[in-house]
Amino acid sequence: MHKTLLAVAIATLCTSPLPAGATDTSGQATDDATADTRDSRKTAVHDLEGIVVTAVPLGQNVDQIIHPVSVLTGTRLDDTKGVSLGETVSSIPGVQSTALGTAVGRPVIRGLDGPRVAVLENGLASQDVSNVSQDHAVTLEPFLADQIEVLKGPSTLLYGSGAIGGVINVVDGRIPEKAPDHGFSGRTEARHDSVLEGKTGMFRLDAGNGSFALHADGMRRDNDSYDIPGGMLENSQVKTTAGSLGGSLHGTWGYLGASVSRFMSNYGSPAEPGDPAEGEDPVTIKMAQTNYNMKGGFIEPFAGVSRIEFHLGHNAYQHVEYEGPAPGTTFNTDSNQGRLIVTHKPVADWIGAVGVQTGHRKFSAVGDETFVPATTTKSVGIFLTEQRDFGVAKVELGARHDRQSSEPVFGGKRSFAPNSFSAGTAWRFAESWHLSLNLDHAERAPAEEELFSNGPHAASATFEIGDANLDKEAANQAELGLHFHGDVVEGKVSVYYNRYRNFIYLADTGEIEDDLPVRIWSQNDATFRGAEAEATFHLVKNGHGDWDFRVFGDTVRATLGNGIGNVPRIPAGRLGAQLHWNANAMRASLGAVRYFDQDKAAHFETDTKGYTLVNARFAWTFHDAARSQWEAFVDGNNLTNQTARPATSLFKDVSPLPGRNVSVGIRGYF
Repeated sequence: MHKTLLAVAIATLCTSPLPAGATDTSGQATDDATADTRDSRKTAVHDLEGIVVTAVPLGQNVDQIIHPVSVLTGTRLDDTKGVSLGETVSSIPGVQSTALGTAVGRPVIRGLDGPRVAVLENGLASQDVSNVSQDHAVTLEPFLADQIEVLKGPSTLLYGSGAIGGVINVVDGRIPEKAPDHGFSGRTEARHDSVLEGKTGMFRLDAGNGSFALHADGMRRDNDSYDIPGGMLENSQVKTTAGSLGGSLHGTWGYLGASVSRFMSNYGSPAEPGDPAEGEDPVTIKMAQTNYNMKGGFIEPFAGVSRIEFHLGHNAYQHVEYEGPAPGTTFNTDSNQGRLIVTHKPVADWIGAVGVQTGHRKFSAVGDETFVPATTTKSVGIFLTEQRDFGVAKVELGARHDRQSSEPVFGGKRSFAPNSFSAGTAWRFAESWHLSLNLDHAERAPAEEELFSNGPHAASATFEIGDANLDKEAANQAELGLHFHGDVVEGKVSVYYNRYRNFIYLADTGEIEDDLPVRIWSQNDATFRGAEAEATFHLVKNGHGDWDFRVFGDTVRATLGNGIGNVPRIPAGRLGAQLHWNANAMRASLGAVRYFDQDKAAHFETDTKGYTLVNARFAWTFHDAARSQWEAFVDGNNLTNQTARPATSLFKDVSPLPGRNVSVGIRGYF
């Protein structure tokens, strides 16, 4: 099935005609870019070809980047926003999500998750404990994002050891780099979700002039336990509050600003719903995080330097797991981090940047079920990236060296020195076609939970055992991409092959300890190979509206060395299609995604049955003035009420995705 899917996608792309006068772009384009470029929204949607991807240096647009990048913004982001970050980005080929109810969903990129996927806010790590266990939520709110950037494949060159699988960067503008065009702008949204009787509301305000800018935002979500086919998933409720204040000074010299933000969430663990008949209380999680950030950018401060940017962050985080009213294990992090990037002016036609990144994190867990000891992690890294355009081809080179140490409270400090190298090229061999090739060597230091965990964890219903003698991972990846950009058809297909030495994974043992399944952090060589493809057909464009048809698919296969078997919790292959219509004040879409069976399971892991999710969207712009726009919308998800169990989830057998859901609401831009 997967081979057939890939063959069809490649054939669809490669047999597309070459429209006369088509405009070529270099690098990776965003998903569904053209749908947004034709949208008439004045303040919410921009021309995606001009959108700067902030997660990479040099101020590059989406179509200038050689490595695979996707961006969600404008109507595409509005239509895909979910309760969790993972749910929001899972419409992108190659990206899926873990799941425990709706509150928890960490992104999975090409089969890699946890500490291998860096989750960032404006370029700095979120510094929550979502990488420690699949029952821990990410402290970033999709409803407050301006855009979400996804870097697929190894990104250790830019963000160090924890980005060996990729990067998710949430851009929210909490430190404004400039004032709004007309001195004031904002947006607001309110919605109701039927499947969980949920209510969500948010606002954002920006104001300023030629010298200063101010920012404020806030969000509140109140969701009950949600319906699944045949009943309700007990203890799946979630309540979240988030907000921030920020400001900056700016001018022709650049900008300098600061912000403070707060995130609070209280949610249940469907893996531990409790049993009143047996006197067992449900497990709930209450978390709170405060972030303090300072950020600045200086334009041409010295001869030969085009820009200097820095970003400093301090984070205080607490996460308490309750068994009924009694507090159990408490997780705390106190961290400081910083990035400095210096971009130089062209030297022999090469442009590039050198950067330094530092981090200091104190992690602690206190309680009867402390399965990871208090650990202090320190890191420092330096990187260099350079690129040159040779006309029909662009070349990009980069290197990075890190020093990282993890020291638990009981001693036994481990130190690592990961190195990363990258080379990529994009070749425009025809007016509307280009071919990209990326070669990466990336290394990752083990995370604290992989090294030092040892004990039961009630919220995830597991007993985890780490290995303090783990070596660093090393990955060698090659990726080949083919892209077509025309007036009638846009498409791309990519294949990749990644060989890991000393791959770290959480292995099921089949044993039981304290009535919990025992899982051990283990190490072996591994091979990942996969493919992604998508194409958008612009079917009709006339006075009755624009019709677009998008198809996409992805698949990944991951096996362990020495004949041990499959890597656990690998995403199932997918095939999706969506018909989109846009006409003046209205837009609508109807689509379906088929998740195939995942029968390449690891030892003691159950197979996952396939399912199909049918979704529909309708939005009506009932007010469209020069300075404001208001839109009413109706979204339908899982309209056929399928039982959906993601293969990526540690809790798929006890916690399926929500059943049929209809969301209604209103959003405004001004």
